[in-house]
Amino acid sequence: MRIIDLLKPESIDLNAQVTTKKGAIDHLVSLMDKGGHLSDAEAYKKGVLAREEEGSTGIGEGIAIPHSKNAAVREPGLASMIVRDGVDYESLDDEPAKVFFMIAAPEGGANVHLEVLSRLSRMLMDDGFREHLMQAESVEAYLSVINEAEQRELQEEQEEEGDTNEIEEAAPLSASSQKPYVIGVTACPTGIAHTYMAAEALEQKGAAMGVDIKIETNGSGGVKNRLTAADIERAKGVIVACDKNVPVERFSGKPVLFVKVAAGIKEPEHLIQQILDGTVPVFHGSDSSSASVEVEADSGEGVGRQIYKHLMNGVSHMLPFVIGGGILIALAFLFDMEHAGTANFGSGTPLAAFFKNIGGLSFSMMMPILAGFIAASIGERPALMPGIVGGFLATTGGSGFFGALFAGFIAGYLIIALKKIFAHLPQALEGTKPILIYPVLGLILIGLIMTYIINPPTSIFNQWLANTLSSMTTSSRIILGLILGGMMSIDFGGPINKAAYVFGTASLMDASGAAVSSGIMASVMIGGMVPPIAISLSMMVFKKKFTPKERQSTLTNFIMGLSFITEGAIPFAASDPLHVIPPCAIGAAVAGALSMLFGCALPAPHGGIFVFGVVMNWPMYLVALAVGSCVAAVLLGVFRKEQAQG
Repeated sequence: MRIIDLLKPESIDLNAQVTTKKGAIDHLVSLMDKGGHLSDAEAYKKGVLAREEEGSTGIGEGIAIPHSKNAAVREPGLASMIVRDGVDYESLDDEPAKVFFMIAAPEGGANVHLEVLSRLSRMLMDDGFREHLMQAESVEAYLSVINEAEQRELQEEQEEEGDTNEIEEAAPLSASSQKPYVIGVTACPTGIAHTYMAAEALEQKGAAMGVDIKIETNGSGGVKNRLTAADIERAKGVIVACDKNVPVERFSGKPVLFVKVAAGIKEPEHLIQQILDGTVPVFHGSDSSSASVEVEADSGEGVGRQIYKHLMNGVSHMLPFVIGGGILIALAFLFDMEHAGTANFGSGTPLAAFFKNIGGLSFSMMMPILAGFIAASIGERPALMPGIVGGFLATTGGSGFFGALFAGFIAGYLIIALKKIFAHLPQALEGTKPILIYPVLGLILIGLIMTYIINPPTSIFNQWLANTLSSMTTSSRIILGLILGGMMSIDFGGPINKAAYVFGTASLMDASGAAVSSGIMASVMIGGMVPPIAISLSMMVFKKKFTPKERQSTLTNFIMGLSFITEGAIPFAASDPLHVIPPCAIGAAVAGALSMLFGCALPAPHGGIFVFGVVMNWPMYLVALAVGSCVAAVLLGVFRKEQAQG
């Protein structure tokens, strides 16, 4: 595959008239869509904008490479434009961007295209190549410049491969080189462009400085140019230019410079010179696997964003335990309905006992796993154990879900504090940190804090909350169901949706850690089921309000809705948020309120229609789902404008 295979003439604009960063992205997305690479332009653009929030893709030298890897990409592709006067793209060097290449990479599937995209990234680091692009007067000439440069790049790659083979055969001679040897690793969040551009910048500058240099790239296509033990042994120092976690334990005992990937592109000479000058501190792998990387990457994030990221790390690791255990417990209900809700539940049949015991064991790990991985997200591996123990203490101490949240964040920041306190231990004692100091002191401190500070007030709060929920009037329960159901349909898998869902899963466990049926969980699940079902119903009834392409997903959305997969509604919400989100939210809120009104309760955290058999008052639960879905479907038919049917 070649670059010109991904870049179609209709996706090129050599005289783009844009004046803002937003305008540049909008225009590039439209060019990408013209090339037929996208199944959903708006959803793809959301991915591009999300990538920009992590850091500008304006890399300097007049170049910008916005990109996204998501499900809205039908096939890998490129779009390109030239903005003659330049546009403020918040580039790393604060200079206007003139040469734009937008990259669209599909989720999953073959990654053959990634090699092509990495080649383009390296080519863009060449001043002459960029100048020739700017001078191209036609699309044909533009493609010709790219094709000729790529041919030269391919030839160099083949020559380098041959040289590499020769070097491997004569390793002792290579190792005896008098030149200083510097190694590095590059990685960006998507692993598409910046990863390879940083590697190219470092390699070019290293060659110009008379330095032997080798850079490992951790891109979407996997690890390339992997560093060997011999490389690490020989190296004078290591540059880790990464915006995501990479394995760095292997560099223990070496001077390691941790920076963001943008620094690798913007200031490669400065980074290499720091290694040569010997001013970079020695990295001790026992400190953390990649703590410094994370600190750098987080530095530009707001506190709220960091908290959300840590919380979601815990939630994402917790959910398999909750879902797997919850569904097994739900199956136990099916096989032992006679004893459901009694002390003898699970004893009715051997199969029920099996499902209850295994599911209960998995479910009991909910709080420890949540706390452990929140802690690990903050304080890396040394924080995992204190976090898990803190989660257990929250469960046994009656503080439950909220206590586990406290435990996770406290354990994470405790380890960070301990790292700072013991940062200046003698070298001979460095090895005691991970095996003695962090686990022992971390355990003692989290134990004291949870037992005497967190658990007492939080357990009282939990008891008050439980009493409040149990004493709620019918009207109060209806309002709660309405709010939770609506929250599930505001951002379709986003923070608000996740907040409602986590609240629902937390309600499945009482203060003692036992699994229970929950009306809250029932409202949450039904609220998440409504949007895809409603969209599907609306497409069947109000056909002119949807394009033929949209209507192709009618059956898919119906099945996703029944399976409690809210994300089926995302493409519709992304393309027409004002006319899709409000109807879906209203319908979901109605369903959640009706679920509470009918006294429905659910012991499982997932499963959709497949767990309706264990729903308390399941016939009326179906009624609530049908009513909410119909309300949303009708409102969609009213609110949406007629779409082109051609």
